[in-house]
Amino acid sequence: METVLDWLQPDWLLSLSVVSDDYNRGRYLSGLWMTVKLSVICIVLSLIVGIAGAAIQGAKSRALRVSVGFFVAFFRNTPPLVQLYFFYFAIGTVLRITGENGLPQPLVSNFGWAVISLSLFAGAMNIEIFRSGVEAVPKATIEAAEALGYTRLQIYRYIVLPLALRISMSALGTNLVNLVKTTTLVYAIAVPELLYVAAQIWSEDLNVREMMNVLLLSYVGIVAVLVWVLHRWEKALRIPGYGG
Repeated sequence: METVLDWLQPDWLLSLSVVSDDYNRGRYLSGLWMTVKLSVICIVLSLIVGIAGAAIQGAKSRALRVSVGFFVAFFRNTPPLVQLYFFYFAIGTVLRITGENGLPQPLVSNFGWAVISLSLFAGAMNIEIFRSGVEAVPKATIEAAEALGYTRLQIYRYIVLPLALRISMSALGTNLVNLVKTTTLVYAIAVPELLYVAAQIWSEDLNVREMMNVLLLSYVGIVAVLVWVLHRWEKALRIPGYGG
């Protein structure tokens, strides 16, 4: 006779190796942690790149503005997987050091290149997002700050950037969610994130369908947490008349 416990723990769940097998469960959790760590680091760095790039785009130096424009065009107009391969294989094979055994070793690990590539890719998108937010700040607000004696840096830091952030939160949230989903590409350079670990498990246990379901639910959970955080952040920053 079927009990409530049997209903709460169906056979397909108990048959999952990530549930019943300690070794596979450990691998899955390590892959989950790697994905979360990679996502958090890339989100923070991409925000820094976006804020700095948007500030430089408003600089008086034409050379700086052109450099940022070229940077944005490069990362917006090339696929992120190609960028990842470029950093890992083209630049990574040049940047090598001599190890203790006397053999050449990569200066930057595959995880390091994943962070650099994805952060710059998302950062280029964030530059455009912040730029549009900066341009939406009323000129009268900036002129009022200038009249009060604020320097250019103070105006950007205390007035323009906070207002631009509020205006661009929706587009920024979409880009950060896409960044988390793009982390699956680092599978291509053997970074042991969720997709990489799941592929190892289903190739050994031949449980592709089950692992695909686990993988899908895992990313739904990660993205749901990020969306919740972004929603709370947007709500905390909201000012009537700015950003909706």
